[in-house]
Amino acid sequence: MPLRLNKLAFAVCLLLPFLSVAQKHYDFNNTCRQAYQSIIALRLEEGSRLLESEKKRDPNNLIPFFLDSYIDFFQLFFNEDPAQYAAWKGRLDQRLELMSQGPEDSPFHLFTRSLLHFQWAAVQIKFGNNWDAGWDFRRSFIQSRDCAKRFPGFAPATMLSGAMQVVAGTIPDSYKWLSSLLGIRGSIASGMQQLERFLAGNDEWAVLYRDEAIFYYLYLKFYIENKPDEVFAFIRQHQLDVRNNHLYTYLYANLCINDHKSAQALQIMQQMNNSSDYLDMPVWDLEMGYATLNHLEPVAADHLERFLQRFKGKFYVKDALLKLSWHYYLKGEPARADSCRQVVLRKGGTEADADRQALKEARSGKWPNKLLLQARLLSDGGYFTEALQLLQGTSSSGFEAAEEKCEYAYRLGRIYDGLGRGDEAIEAYLTAIKTGQQLREYYAARAALQTGYIYEQRGDKMRAISFFEKCLSLKDHDYKNSLDQRAKAGVARCKGE
Repeated sequence: MPLRLNKLAFAVCLLLPFLSVAQKHYDFNNTCRQAYQSIIALRLEEGSRLLESEKKRDPNNLIPFFLDSYIDFFQLFFNEDPAQYAAWKGRLDQRLELMSQGPEDSPFHLFTRSLLHFQWAAVQIKFGNNWDAGWDFRRSFIQSRDCAKRFPGFAPATMLSGAMQVVAGTIPDSYKWLSSLLGIRGSIASGMQQLERFLAGNDEWAVLYRDEAIFYYLYLKFYIENKPDEVFAFIRQHQLDVRNNHLYTYLYANLCINDHKSAQALQIMQQMNNSSDYLDMPVWDLEMGYATLNHLEPVAADHLERFLQRFKGKFYVKDALLKLSWHYYLKGEPARADSCRQVVLRKGGTEADADRQALKEARSGKWPNKLLLQARLLSDGGYFTEALQLLQGTSSSGFEAAEEKCEYAYRLGRIYDGLGRGDEAIEAYLTAIKTGQQLREYYAARAALQTGYIYEQRGDKMRAISFFEKCLSLKDHDYKNSLDQRAKAGVARCKGE
């Protein structure tokens, strides 16, 4: 009997190396790293080919199956194809189950599942499943936090948990019930510090995940910390490849459009690498449409119409149709303008504030004042001098409706603000707040927010807080959720929270 046991033990020892190889494991080897970098640049087919070769070489390596989720995520997030979503939505549970088969003593056991939930939270929002998105966000939040605690030397966990802390710290009051129910707590200051520490790191994981972390960091710094100058300085100083990395191209162009830099956005998109190796995204036409419309260029219609023809999702469809109606309205083609407005009533979703606003305007039956609309578009594009010239010789007394008087003051404030004439901007903003705080239009709330920004930049945090709180106090206006989120972030910044 002892002899038989010894023989069995000997046989097991011989087989152990082969048995261990057959076990599921996480091997982020060079092939996987190359695939990840290709995917992050939105060269998805190239990344997929590398992953398939690694699966054939080592079927038990879980990392290629984990990286497959990035490919699904980018396609679903940017293109919003409902047929793809229906076909792929079961993949989350399959991949979560697969990732759970890896060794628990690896940080990837928690990190992979956290990131899968994080990606799908964003996808669920795109397809209108906010409740599911909330639960996925909570699971990701908890798993990334636990991963950071268990594996303090594994930097990517802090990248993810830091980003989510910032987002959780700015949940609008209207969604407080959800954050309380899900047990989500956040901090802007703590989350941004985590991201900054990650970006300062130079270990292998910090280097590998830097492109992804930069994407989160710059968006949060732009929208939550309200530091656009620092964002664009970071892009220049770090010489981000905005030509060959389409994720960076989108980041840069999108932030330029949202920071009144339409000319710069156009230049970025016109110089990007147009190889067919990249993910085909109709959203490029949307961005081009916005940027060209902001300079009142006729080609804007071509871009917006091409986006509407090719895009299969719902986000910003109503907004694109409204912008197209504005183009025809200003061009003097009322029939085509009205036709676009009618389509607003039928197509697209209302998850985004811009889409809800588009639906409201389409239902109103009212058209904006042409002069104020042109001034708005030029101001949105960063063409402040042209916008100011357009309004020369006008005053609020030249407008009859209360909404137009308020809008005039607000538009003038935004133009002076863009030109760096802060005192004149504040004077105009105060007029907009006074005349518009009882209106449903967003002008008074946004004027209060912008005034808060000016005082924050001047270092007068108490006055800044008072105007951010004024923005929060205004009820039942357009863009309520997004403006409240920005105002709440402003209060938190000024208080150092």
